[in-house]
Amino acid sequence: MTALTLYTNPQSRGQIVRWMLEELGVPYDTVVLGYGTTMKAPEYLAINPMGKVPAIRHGNTVVTEGAAICAYLADQFPDKGLAPAVQSPMRGTYYRWLFFGAGPLEMAVTAKAINWEVPEGRSAMVGFGNYTDTLDALETALLPGPWICGEQFTAADVYVGAAISWGMMFGTVEKRPVFEAYAARLQARPAAQRAQQIDAALMTSK
Repeated sequence: MTALTLYTNPQSRGQIVRWMLEELGVPYDTVVLGYGTTMKAPEYLAINPMGKVPAIRHGNTVVTEGAAICAYLADQFPDKGLAPAVQSPMRGTYYRWLFFGAGPLEMAVTAKAINWEVPEGRSAMVGFGNYTDTLDALETALLPGPWICGEQFTAADVYVGAAISWGMMFGTVEKRPVFEAYAARLQARPAAQRAQQIDAALMTSK
């Protein structure tokens, strides 16, 4: 099997990719990097010039950005069923909400976290429009349930689910009943629990 390495910090979005890897159940190595130190060292900047985590190396391929990593891994291990088949009607739904999470949702919760509001009359030029519309749209994706692609749990649930869970924890995503029920289903997954335990152990070992 091609060597797979996760570059991360246990207090980062690397937790999302850790969860994705645990869902896949494939072997991987972990390189833990420190903020402002090894994360900005020349060795790691050669992997990710942004000096941020997460990143993965899979053989000779390097992928950064959480949503891109999740999509890449789902495609590399199709037998694990973490993406709808390419010809499936659900493939479009999967892409739609996976990248909604990386685009409008990411921007909306970041704006909320730093108390930035779209100036009146300017929402049309902002990718996420406004905070309420973003969460309303996300709710429509989750209402049918149990997962974004219906009965199939996918990488989109890993990425979007992590954003919703963290957002509710830190007050940047409203605790709507649909979001809370979805987060509870996610937290019950053994792979999510394993990933949390691994990163928690890394935090306490520092």
